[in-house]
Amino acid sequence: MPMIGVLGVLLLPKTKETAIRVWSLINTVITLVLSGCLYMKFDNTVPGMQEMFTIKHSWISQFNIFYHLGIDGISLPMVLLTSLLFAICILSSWTVKKQVKGYFALLLMLQSTVYGVFLSMDFFLFYVYWEVMLIPMFFLIGIWGGENREYAAVKFFLYTFFGSILMLVGMVALYFVTGQGVDSFNILALSGGKFVNETVNIFGMALPFAKVFFVALFIGFAIKVPVFPFHTWLPHAHVQAPTAISVILAGVLLKMGTYGFLRIAFPIFPSASVYFADAIAWLGLINVIYGAFCAMAQTDVKKLVAYSSVSHMGFVMLGLAAMTVQGMNGAVLQMFNHGTSTAMMFLLIGILYERSHHRWIVRPDGTKGFGGLYTQLPKFSIVFIIAMFASMGLPGLSGFISEALIFLGIYNRFTTITVLAVIGLLLGAAYLLWMFKRMFFGEVIEENKSYTDMNAREIFYMVPLCIAVILFGIWPSPLLDMMKASVGKLVSLLATF
Repeated sequence: MPMIGVLGVLLLPKTKETAIRVWSLINTVITLVLSGCLYMKFDNTVPGMQEMFTIKHSWISQFNIFYHLGIDGISLPMVLLTSLLFAICILSSWTVKKQVKGYFALLLMLQSTVYGVFLSMDFFLFYVYWEVMLIPMFFLIGIWGGENREYAAVKFFLYTFFGSILMLVGMVALYFVTGQGVDSFNILALSGGKFVNETVNIFGMALPFAKVFFVALFIGFAIKVPVFPFHTWLPHAHVQAPTAISVILAGVLLKMGTYGFLRIAFPIFPSASVYFADAIAWLGLINVIYGAFCAMAQTDVKKLVAYSSVSHMGFVMLGLAAMTVQGMNGAVLQMFNHGTSTAMMFLLIGILYERSHHRWIVRPDGTKGFGGLYTQLPKFSIVFIIAMFASMGLPGLSGFISEALIFLGIYNRFTTITVLAVIGLLLGAAYLLWMFKRMFFGEVIEENKSYTDMNAREIFYMVPLCIAVILFGIWPSPLLDMMKASVGKLVSLLATF
């Protein structure tokens, strides 16, 4: 559907800006409805790919490459999240004036490539979608971004492209070690730990094949998460990206990295995954604490939320490193829940920026950038409180359940890390409450008096996210039931090594 949307946008004259917006919205809403139909027909008891949702056609027969798409309990939550956020982003982009045709065409193209990553069952096809995703992101940041958009776009591109090269090396190595057979790129056929006894000769040294190329894939995916120390592209990209692209970047694209671990790195190299589990856990802890400290140091609210994403994705890494049912269920659930709560935060920051044209919590001269917003913007403030508490992991909202499962999953194996990770939760509460106090309490500063509260369009696209963070905080079973069979299958595989 998104590619049909792209074609429709390209066929419309660039002067028909309203028609382009409406067509894009209709396309994403239809895609969201179709994703809901997938969920309704999905069998939670089947751990693997479900036949009724599988497409497989020969693509490049000379190299045994197939156009192979499928869906399971790990990919379906990401598909639902993608569909929801892109529909909301189309609505939030209604006020975009610059090159409207190009903007919406690239946004729909980006949606198509994200689906491709989450649905690909052929490693080569996965890689193609992963690479093509860079094109719309590069232009969306580079053309519609902020003052330093070119620098941010180039940095994002170079970091991700470097990771892609490492992924390509791993993919080519797998192709040759499998004997270039019919299943050389089939992710399902490659899975199961078939390469545990293989070696690779590097600089005259015979090294374990699985460990060497697991590290290559790990770095490639870690850059996207991003895992420390590969995170430095993220704050620049977020600060310079337009609001909708920040939402997609934090809500969906970061999850592509952790999804890569679940779909490719862990199943194909389970022995190496278990071997490096301790290192993954410590890197996750560094993300949690380092990201929180960096967030505390920010005076730009968008940069603060960007660093909070680094911290929250650290919890996902901890859940993956646990390699237990609770930990991995918590990690996948956190991927979804963080996608909704951080989307709310970036959308709200975008709404505020449209009125203020700045994002300073505290200005460089030490004066307050905002003050008394709770009095001036009551509806905005209520939605902001919901988003903030969900991000904080307050019981009753979505962030609590996923983080609780992660802690339950990692405690027995990584007790010390679990205790230290609690510091990240405390720091998260500290920087979010500090931000809220500065911006929303106190007297209304003079320039804030002209700000208007959320309009009907803004309320309309925030309501589904508010419902999601409240609903899945009280009743997470629909998501957990969806993923538990597929997660259980992966945990069982890892437990044999």
